[in-house]
Amino acid sequence: MPDPSAAALEDERRWTRDERRRLEECSIEPIRTPGVIQSHGTLLAVDEQTGAVVAASEDAAHWLGRQLADASDPTVGWAAVQAVAVDPVRVEFDGRRCDMIVHRGTAPLLVELEPVEPDLEYVRTGVVGAIQRIASITDPDLLRVTAAAEIKAVTGFDRVMCYHFHDDGHGEIVADEREPGMEPYGGLHFPASDIPSQARALYLEKRSRAIVDTADAGAAVLTTTGATSDLDLGVTELRAASPHHLQFMRNMDQAATVSLSLVHEQRLIGMITCAHRTPKRLPVLLRRALEVLAAQVATQLTAAEQIRALRRELDARERRTAVVAPMYGSQPTPTVLLRRDRTVLDVVPATGVYLRLADRVDILGVVPSVAGVSAIVDALGTDFHTDALPVDHPELAARVPGVAGTLAVPLSDAGDTLVFLRGEAAHEVEWLGDQTAANRDDPLSPRRSFSAWRESVTGRSLPWDEHLRDAADLAADIRAAMDRRREAELAELALHDALTGLYNRRYLDERLSALDDIAAARTAMVFVDLDDFKQINDTYGHETGDIVLSAVGRRLASHARSGDAVVRLGGDEFVIVLFDADGRDARRVGDRMLATLAEPIVVDELVLRITASAGVVAAGHDLHPSDLLSNADAAMYRAKRAGGARLSA
Repeated sequence: MPDPSAAALEDERRWTRDERRRLEECSIEPIRTPGVIQSHGTLLAVDEQTGAVVAASEDAAHWLGRQLADASDPTVGWAAVQAVAVDPVRVEFDGRRCDMIVHRGTAPLLVELEPVEPDLEYVRTGVVGAIQRIASITDPDLLRVTAAAEIKAVTGFDRVMCYHFHDDGHGEIVADEREPGMEPYGGLHFPASDIPSQARALYLEKRSRAIVDTADAGAAVLTTTGATSDLDLGVTELRAASPHHLQFMRNMDQAATVSLSLVHEQRLIGMITCAHRTPKRLPVLLRRALEVLAAQVATQLTAAEQIRALRRELDARERRTAVVAPMYGSQPTPTVLLRRDRTVLDVVPATGVYLRLADRVDILGVVPSVAGVSAIVDALGTDFHTDALPVDHPELAARVPGVAGTLAVPLSDAGDTLVFLRGEAAHEVEWLGDQTAANRDDPLSPRRSFSAWRESVTGRSLPWDEHLRDAADLAADIRAAMDRRREAELAELALHDALTGLYNRRYLDERLSALDDIAAARTAMVFVDLDDFKQINDTYGHETGDIVLSAVGRRLASHARSGDAVVRLGGDEFVIVLFDADGRDARRVGDRMLATLAEPIVVDELVLRITASAGVVAAGHDLHPSDLLSNADAAMYRAKRAGGARLSA
């Protein structure tokens, strides 16, 4: 029996390949230089040096080579064109009343003329009210729906849709205002090739785009030689759409469209598209007014998105802090990130986590194969993501059965990484038209039908989307914490004795100098010096001596009070600093130290016995902390002079 999941994955790969081909074809289509304009208007290309017409649409071919100054009506003469400071200006041209648009900065200068439609002269005034009514809306969904309804009322088009573009390039119809009986498109998705990158660049350059009649064959733009012009018409109103796009519209039963760009910081975040089932034209002034309305919608959408993103960022920061802050303590990093009540899964939801630090790997959740994840990291690196591992990398997916999404972030330059894993999330997507080859004449042709088509998606996890940023920020916080931790460890090492692990003289000096008079009043010290330790070194060697010193350090530390500091000054000299203690406390601790040091120390087969002398001193208001050490040292020497193996105050 064939494996249905394997067949579904193969269909997914085939669709991906076909979509890639469509995008490649769209990228080389000459949409900026079609050599044709829509036939309801007129295009003139004028040499700014001479005022001569060097290219013209077919209906104005008689102007080729002539001086625009020869126009019978002075309002369209060359002087008038040069003086135009508004967009558009009302003129007479070849006996027709027209709106003239002059595109400054083009070479040759492009001049467009659109016949006036008197019945629509004042329709644009309705846009002002629409802008006022949407101005206070802060909910993005309500804003899109309301804007679509307002534009439909102003334009009289059969349908007005609002598109949202996802990060992967595909779009979604998020608002759909339509005439009764029309098939609903709201919530349907469409592939990136419906509005490819080249077209999106034009929508950034020109904020509205009108196609008056999809059945219009158009009018060629001719040069003085009679050849078809290859002028760049990207900025023009009248540029004809590609035959592919016109067929696409006809298949959607659209005879006319007006599209408005939703732009933020030179990024196309969406579009509003008006569609009509019969040819329909909107005057240029109304289109300009609608551009203003679209700009208002884009501004409000951006503000709403920024507020949402800020709230989410604050929440994400709190979750990251709860996970990473304990790293500044003493627990191992894997324990902090994977074993506490709050883990990295509270920051980036996933089914499993793989953490590689140095030569150690730790996991959390469902990780079907540690070796398999290691192979993925070795192949793709420590900084990658996919929500379709079986589609994008089938050979790697076979190493981790059940994993469809992987997201890796680097924790160092040495290969340390944190990898989130997600299982397959089979779900359904409703597309604007059947996306398979059965709905196309060939893989590159437009879809024949646009009825809602439900696709069962397999081989994919839930998309990472905004969790990509969460993972990157989490990794940055972890790296910072590891750096601080290493710095703290180095600083701590600088305060410890390498042989015994006890604090060293530097620590003692810093600690004593930090004591204020109040703290010093409750501080005591025990100074311990081994008796005749030189004899052990001379008799048994320094290696044995070091073992003895290490044992002494362990005994002193184990018999000190909690909170006291045990210090090796150097050689065989040790100090115990007692905080919140008086002379009696110090003598008790000193006696305990001498007693524990009197116990035998076994080194291999040797049984060694040592004794020690100790000096005890307690701070008072007349004794500064800096004097504690010298006074305790003096007391210790008094004990030695008295015969050793005793305590002196």
